[in-house]
Formats: sequence, structure tokens, C-alpha cells
Amino acid sequence: MRELAILTFVSLDGVMQGPTSPEEDPSGGFTGGGWAQVCWDGVMAQVGREAMAEPYDMLFGRKTYETFAGHWPDADPEDPAAARMNGATKYVASSTLTDPTWQNTIVLKGDVVAEIANLKQQDGLLLQVHGSGHLIQTLLRHDLIDEFRLWTFPVVVGSGKRLFSEGTVPASLTLAKSEATGNGAVMSIYRR
Repeated sequence: MRELAILTFVSLDGVMQGPTSPEEDPSGGFTGGGWAQVCWDGVMAQVGREAMAEPYDMLFGRKTYETFAGHWPDADPEDPAAARMNGATKYVASSTLTDPTWQNTIVLKGDVVAEIANLKQQDGLLLQVHGSGHLIQTLLRHDLIDEFRLWTFPVVVGSGKRLFSEGTVPASLTLAKSEATGNGAVMSIYRR
């Protein structure tokens, strides 16, 4: 059996929408995109060391997949993060994606919850979800997340899509690891 971990950037008030840039996810009239930039360098070094050093497969929602697929295939192949992402198997939960262009991509269609539960029953690498807010809400509602890899930024955004929204199943978690960056962001890894 394999486990599923989410890797998510959140503001102090729980917003996960649009951390990297204003253009990333303006859906719902969101204008606060780019809020994570104040701590980006320290966090990305920590993410690379703590969450991306070991081999993993990736699970995406369609929008996040398209964002990643628009960048990583053309990244420097000498960059260890690019090599790992480009070589990984990528699963995309989508009813509309028909012709993925990023190598090693498999589209999950139909009953996505059943497909993901089936993937978890197989032998294989950790399934790591990057961003993908809508998909994370589905995973939360169906209790499919084994580990929460959260980076909390010392920023209050106000409005926007939240990590834990209506319909989240109550659960108890255990803090497995925590570490602050020099610029005030905090990594917290929680396990079921």
C-alpha cells in the first residue's frame, strides 16, 4: 500500500489560493494572489529538503497540473527538482483533460475517489498532492489523506479558498515534525 500526502502553502488565516502570483488563481474575484512571496526563498529550500528529496509520484487537479505542466517540462534538466518532477508518474483528476503533454501523465476519469483509493491500495511510491485545492477538498471529504505537509506563512490574506472548508471530516492528527524558517514561515508535518 502507498500513502497520500498533501503539500500545501497556507496563510495564517488558512487561505491556500494563489500563493505564488496574482495570475495563479483569480477565480471567485480573488485579488490577493502572490501572498507567499515575502517568505518564498526560505520556504522553497525547506520544501526541497523536507518534501521533495525522496522519490514520489504526483497527484493533481487539472488546473494545478496545467500550471505545473506549463513550467517543469522546460526547466533546466540539471535542476534536481525538475528532474524528479519530470521523471515522476503524474496522475491528474480531470473530466476534461484529454491529451496531456507532460511526460508520464495518467488522467483519472470517472469515479475519481474510487480511482485514488485504488491507487493507494497498490504498491508504489508516495502519492504527493501539490496545491490542487478542489482535489484536496474531495480527498478531505473521503478521508484519503495520510499526511499533511503544510507551510504556514506569517500573512493574513482575508478572503480566498481555504484549506479546510465546509464538509471537511473531523480528524485527529499527530505532529510529526515542525520547523520555522528564518523569515517566519513554519513547516508542520501532521500524520493521521
